[in-house]
Amino acid sequence: MDLDVFVSVHRAEWDRLDALLRRRRRLGGAEADELVVLYQRTATHLSLIRSSAPDPQLTGRLSQLVARARNAVTGTRRASWRDVTRFLGRGFPAAVYRARHWWVPTALVSTAVAILLGWWIGAHPDIQSSIAAPSRLRDLTRPGGEYETYYSSHPASAFAAQVWTNNAQAAAMCLVLGVFLGLPVLFILFENMLNLGVGFGLMSSAGRLDTFLGLVLPHGLLELTAVFVAAGTGLRLGWTLIDPGPRTRRTALAEEGRSAIAMAIGLALVLFVSGAIEGFVTPSGLPTWARIGIGIAAELAFLAYVFVLGGRAARAGEAGDLGAGERSASVPTAA
Repeated sequence: MDLDVFVSVHRAEWDRLDALLRRRRRLGGAEADELVVLYQRTATHLSLIRSSAPDPQLTGRLSQLVARARNAVTGTRRASWRDVTRFLGRGFPAAVYRARHWWVPTALVSTAVAILLGWWIGAHPDIQSSIAAPSRLRDLTRPGGEYETYYSSHPASAFAAQVWTNNAQAAAMCLVLGVFLGLPVLFILFENMLNLGVGFGLMSSAGRLDTFLGLVLPHGLLELTAVFVAAGTGLRLGWTLIDPGPRTRRTALAEEGRSAIAMAIGLALVLFVSGAIEGFVTPSGLPTWARIGIGIAAELAFLAYVFVLGGRAARAGEAGDLGAGERSASVPTAA
């Protein structure tokens, strides 16, 4: 290819494309069609120059021109409040609803494990002594002890922010680490249930289980549900590696991974609510029944949000993934 001749033949087309791009907001129908045609031609010219007569300066100019034209032709989609509304009103609750066969059993089994651990620790003084010295256990469980003062040890706003950050991080780890066959998720989940079981067992052995439940339930119901949702979704992601179903493994992981990322964003908002309850309601002077009532109301609201709103969206075809027009096309495979 004679590069000088090629440039002299096509320079006018490139200059015309550049001129159209500079005023594309004021283009008429014919000019818009011309822009598309010139974009296609210039992309072809760029490919020919790269393969036959690479010239860094010319390649750089045409690459920039083609990129600008591509943005003008295809458009750049920007997130809007409509996207936020769709995500909160349909995408997120539908994704949680679709994962219910994973996180509901996870919640039931984990709660049973925590209760059994609590009973085991509370019924065996030798197990308690292996956890800490008797004086230390008394400091933890006595009236005004560390189990009670923990929730009022810092200003409410700072404490709520810290709790929210820690819980959101744990939930995100469950979602992301699920890709390792779900094994890290089981460890994180067991660690959380062990901590809950230790508190349950120590406070019950001290005859103060009612105080413990009055401190944990207001925020713990919603907080633990969010953790269970994250863990169940992480386990489902891990299982996708083993059994992708009728999809290719790559496609299945992409779809479930995008859903998990969206789940992490939604659960961060849920954990923000539970963190606010833990920071402002749990240590408040409200009666125990009122604090627990707030926790139950928040939990029921979330479950209604998932099973009513999310169930309706899921039955309408919402999957909590990108829209059909935003996903890469894929070829279905036989089951």
